[in-house]
Amino acid sequence: MDTTATIPTGSMAERWKFSAFVVYGLFVGTIIYPVYGNWVWGGGWLALMGKEFGIGRGHVDIAGSSVVHLTGGVLAFVGAAIIGPRIGKYNKDGSPNAIPGHNIPMAVVGAFILAFGWFGFNPGSTLAGTDLRISVVAVNTMIASATGAFAAMLYMWLFKTKKPDPTMMINGLLAGLVAITAPCAFVTVQAAALIGLISGVLVIEAAFFIEKVLKIDDPVGAVAVHAVNGAWGCIALGLFADGTYGDGWNGVAGPVTGLFYGNPGQLIAEIIGISVNVVYVGVIGFVVFKLIDAVIGNRVKPEDELDGLDIPEMGVEGYCGIRLDKNAETPLSK
Repeated sequence: MDTTATIPTGSMAERWKFSAFVVYGLFVGTIIYPVYGNWVWGGGWLALMGKEFGIGRGHVDIAGSSVVHLTGGVLAFVGAAIIGPRIGKYNKDGSPNAIPGHNIPMAVVGAFILAFGWFGFNPGSTLAGTDLRISVVAVNTMIASATGAFAAMLYMWLFKTKKPDPTMMINGLLAGLVAITAPCAFVTVQAAALIGLISGVLVIEAAFFIEKVLKIDDPVGAVAVHAVNGAWGCIALGLFADGTYGDGWNGVAGPVTGLFYGNPGQLIAEIIGISVNVVYVGVIGFVVFKLIDAVIGNRVKPEDELDGLDIPEMGVEGYCGIRLDKNAETPLSK
């Protein structure tokens, strides 16, 4: 639930009030995450589609591609659309300006911390070390993250900037992890590699589409990583689940099997789960963000956005002794 709640801090970074985030977090923890999570993991109606209506094994998501990442990604999209782009992000003709991150090495370290944590996230979702499928989950998690980063590096290098962009390597790594989160226990290592390769390309195309076509300012690519690849992870389960694990899942006899192994119903169940998430989380998220906007406001003052939010929002400098010279000319001041 914490992961879900903090995903929008990436898409709304540099302009979101901390007080608004706190109020938003209360809504996520009470009426957004628990409700959809119960539908999938608590024996709710999405889980019971297989038992009650014969649609696969119901919506299957072992570790949270939909429950965690798609939920957070949809909220990130809605929140970024409502709060608007950062000052200076778009020109009058609608073309975007790059606003680079200030510390790429720190971002890389953060990505590896996330990757390490995923080995609690995915293998831990087997709920018992005595379930030896935990080893397959761990290997698939590692492979998808590696191929996601590799695919993103090559795609940027060959087709986009002609350079191996480290920021997109990071997002490719995370996209692979997000995408393998739902199917990690149900697919072969070869399928995990393919899922990661596709996610590494998908995250780049989605990020550029969101920025250039939809005109949504998402500083860290949270929507592309979590929403798009959360959905892709569920679809991948519906395609590649090979029928070697999950007997009795959601109360249905027989293992979890996807389209390519003879069960199109599982893909249908995954698509239904994705669609319900987008509608429910999107609508409730829109209402929550609008209510917060009306009562306390989501966005900081323009001068605080330009100066930095450490002192105005938190009262503490993020980097002690370093202050922005307000009289210095910057690309934004021009």
